[in-house]
Amino acid sequence: MFCICSVPRSLWLGCSSVAESLCALRCLQSIPSTRAHNQNTSGMESQTPVDDLSPKMNTVIKGTNGPVIRSLKRPSEGNYEKEKEHCIALFDQWSEADQVEFVERLISRMCHYQHGHINSYLKPMLQRDFITALPAQGLDHIAENILSFLDARSLCAAELVCKEWQRVISEGMLWKKLIERMVRTDPLWKGLSERHQWEKYLFKNRTAEIPPNSYYHSLYPKIIQDIETIEANWRCGRHNLQRIQCRSENSKGVYCLQYDDEKIISGLRDNSIKIWDKQTLECLKILTGHTGSVLCLQYDERVIVTGSSDSTVRVWEVTTGEVLNTLIHHNEAVLHLRFANGLMVTCSKDRSIAVWDMASPTDISLRRVLVGHRAAVNVVDFDDKYIVSASGDRTIKVWSTSTCEFVRTLNGHKRGIACLQYRDRLVVSGSSDNTIRLWDIECGACLRVLEGHEELVRCIRFDNKRIVSGAYDGQIKVWDLQAALDPRAPASTLCLRTLVEHSGRVFRLQFDEFQIISSSHDDTILIWDFLNVSANGQSEGRSPSRTYTYISR
Repeated sequence: MFCICSVPRSLWLGCSSVAESLCALRCLQSIPSTRAHNQNTSGMESQTPVDDLSPKMNTVIKGTNGPVIRSLKRPSEGNYEKEKEHCIALFDQWSEADQVEFVERLISRMCHYQHGHINSYLKPMLQRDFITALPAQGLDHIAENILSFLDARSLCAAELVCKEWQRVISEGMLWKKLIERMVRTDPLWKGLSERHQWEKYLFKNRTAEIPPNSYYHSLYPKIIQDIETIEANWRCGRHNLQRIQCRSENSKGVYCLQYDDEKIISGLRDNSIKIWDKQTLECLKILTGHTGSVLCLQYDERVIVTGSSDSTVRVWEVTTGEVLNTLIHHNEAVLHLRFANGLMVTCSKDRSIAVWDMASPTDISLRRVLVGHRAAVNVVDFDDKYIVSASGDRTIKVWSTSTCEFVRTLNGHKRGIACLQYRDRLVVSGSSDNTIRLWDIECGACLRVLEGHEELVRCIRFDNKRIVSGAYDGQIKVWDLQAALDPRAPASTLCLRTLVEHSGRVFRLQFDEFQIISSSHDDTILIWDFLNVSANGQSEGRSPSRTYTYISR
């Protein structure tokens, strides 16, 4: 009796088609099944030409473009089903590795259209609905985690795949997680969550107070609509304007300011520092002590640091207004200062830059004095890598933050430089040549020159989208930063909007995604609100323009 297990695979793998393999099996069925006989005849089998065991399956036809191989269809025979079952039975006896090797050899002998047919047959077999399969294995959290990486458009599409996908998205609160991810990474989303009062529904574990997934699904397009409205307000200049009259006692002018959600702190020409309530616009506190105009300031949650034309730097306790420290070093007016992470940098009309170590508000020591500018140093900025300074000598100088050594000079402005901001590789500067320049700090190249102001550019700030500048012409201009960094963008498209409300020189400004706050020689502080604006451009008051409240049923 013929033994299935005794068939050598070498014979199978030598066949050019399934038909030849079946012919080989028929021949082998006449061989005795004893192990000894198999051993004695194995050499003969290996020497027998396989092509002699079955009829030729291909015919070579001479064509005009060369020989063409035509495959001849195997004649139908009554015992085909038996042969096929016998072949499958043999196949089932082999290991998985042997089966794969055998199939690879068979496929290698097939023609192109057969490969296409097999590919079409295999495709659906290889597809797996893993999102549906994972929960069935008790792995819902993995399915949720995979889908949580989708953006809004993809998440909408995923909900339409089937009920099981929709269930995973709903029970996993994936719309809530998407909004939380945007709030964590985008300041505009974070600001909207606070102002429109839906932040209270985020970053909390599942409780009865948390809305269902459907609430977040409907909330998402409303947030997108709000963002588009804010962007349109910036482009079109639609805003709600609020004005603070500073009522300086002697000389008028607000030289510097900084703000947060609760307060605005301003430094005035009349030597005082005034703290304003940002909601009511009332003056909360007046700090006195400087004997000259307050030219620059910065504050954090603990202290206010101010520089004055009296040549001193003072440190104040932010809540009580008590003077904690007075630094006497510069010989002339302190024009600008910055502090962060235990380091402070001040600059002066005396042409020097002082680098200070701030161990505490009362423990501040001078580390190094940087000398190199040939005129008053008007502004400084720094990060962990570089200190950047700009001067009336028309240059920007770059210094190493760690070693305080000089690195390079940026040349290009035609007159003195009054302001700059530095972040990452980008430096943006404003000058009395009425222009704004964008620089790559690493190579010193000027990337773009912005023209439009009619007088000295006194203050400048930028974020990821915009540059906002203020000048002695009383104008505030909003520029498209991304377009300015694109050398192909026409110069005429770079200025998005010009805002004119100040009646005097613009000394200082700050802005975020929703507003600009500026100060001027006209003794006012203006709040340009691009969020709370009605359709006709009129104010909607101080309350949020839209709130999203979930009412449990």
